[in-house]
Amino acid sequence: MNISIMCASVVVTICISLGALIVGAIAGYFIFNYLASKRTSKNKATALKIIEDAYAEAKTIKKEATIEAKDEVQKLKDEANKEISFKREELKKTEDRISQKEDFIDKKDLYLDKKQQELDEKFKKIDEKNIELTNELEQQTKIKNNMLSELEKISLMSKDEAKQVLVNSMTEDARKEAAKIVKQIEEDAKESARKEAQNIVSLAIQKCATDMVAEATISNVTIPNEEMKGRIIGREGRNIRAIESATGVDLIVDDTPETITLSCFDPIRREIARLSLEKLILDGRIHPTRIEEIVEKVKRDIDVQIKEAGDQAVNDAGVYGLHPELIKTLGRLKYRTSYGQNVLKHSLETCYIAGLLAAEIGADVKTAKRGGLLHDIGKALDHEVEGTHVQIGVDLAKKYKESPAVIHCIEAHHFNVEFNSVEAILVQVADAISSARPGARRETMETYVKRLEQLEGIANEFKGVDKSFAVQAGREVRIIVKPEQISDEDAMFMAKDIAKKIEDQMEYPGQIKVNVIRESRFVETAK
Repeated sequence: MNISIMCASVVVTICISLGALIVGAIAGYFIFNYLASKRTSKNKATALKIIEDAYAEAKTIKKEATIEAKDEVQKLKDEANKEISFKREELKKTEDRISQKEDFIDKKDLYLDKKQQELDEKFKKIDEKNIELTNELEQQTKIKNNMLSELEKISLMSKDEAKQVLVNSMTEDARKEAAKIVKQIEEDAKESARKEAQNIVSLAIQKCATDMVAEATISNVTIPNEEMKGRIIGREGRNIRAIESATGVDLIVDDTPETITLSCFDPIRREIARLSLEKLILDGRIHPTRIEEIVEKVKRDIDVQIKEAGDQAVNDAGVYGLHPELIKTLGRLKYRTSYGQNVLKHSLETCYIAGLLAAEIGADVKTAKRGGLLHDIGKALDHEVEGTHVQIGVDLAKKYKESPAVIHCIEAHHFNVEFNSVEAILVQVADAISSARPGARRETMETYVKRLEQLEGIANEFKGVDKSFAVQAGREVRIIVKPEQISDEDAMFMAKDIAKKIEDQMEYPGQIKVNVIRESRFVETAK
């Protein structure tokens, strides 16, 4: 239709344009109509073909959809049949189980009915027996009452009176027997406890056979020849004075062949002096500067040995987790004695005994061993820090975060506080066992050491004192003063004041020489 309208528009346009040419227009009109007719026929054929193709395609789609629908329906039908079959099977199984349960219930009901009949028969027999027993009991009661009446007539006592007499008699006998049994039990318990305690203590001591060596106050150094004595003394005694000044140890050079004696109450100083002297002898260069170098090196080596001694003690005791500073302080006990007894060995022995005792009685072994190892650690610093070794040990343990149980073991081992744990008691007992062993301690050694420590303490109280050393077994105290603070006149008066204070505060045999040393050194380096 749109094409026809278009053709008509063309015709009208041509007619208007070519009005004068009517014939030509008519001819053109016919020609145009012919062409339009031919074009219309072609379009109709194309439209018909499109319609036919669409119809065929729709038919094909319909056919395919029908097939797919049938397949889907068949698939759903198959799935439904499977589901129905499965449900039927499940239902059949359920019916079978229900049937079995019904059969079981029926059988159980029959069994229960049978048991109920048996129980009814038993109850019936029991009732009959009860009736028989009741009759017999009544007869026995009558007989008993008759007997009691006869007894009352014979004994001239009522039933209650006879019962009371019998009860009193039995009570008295029971008390006597109980008293005998209780006494026997107490005696057996005491004897058993005594034997058990003896066994535990003896076993603990037997397992811990630590050698207790009393420390001496002198050390001997062997020299290769007598000429070495002169080299050690030095020109006008400068070498021996340098050694004594650097170490605080008194060197005794006498007629003993190839031997020099070192005397000092402090074992650490004596060990430093011994090792220094041995190194100087091997080195051969003996003069004041070299002496000071060797002494400083040996002091550093001794610090390392102290740390190693602490580590070894911890490993031997099996006590782990101690703070490194506590281990180092523990190592210093290697050079500390108490009543002539080496404190580190004593601490280890106390640790072993306390642990063994704790194991025997079921107490905390770790706490007992740790408390035993650290109980005397304050003695490593009691000549440097004010206070008793117990208080110093408690402060150290608190500073390095030891447990309250271990701190209490340290605090209570000399009865300074009341015991509040079994482990603290065991540490105190182990300490007493270790200290009381024959030959373990000597009272004279402790008194001697305390006197020397007091002698040095008095000297250190004076202002301007740099170092002080008690030598010659306490018969001399050497005091090195700071030359920038003390003049020669002040040194003279200081010697008198120290001597006067020693006389007032100390008790000692013989005399004590006070030797105040003031030395100035001026060092320059040539460049």
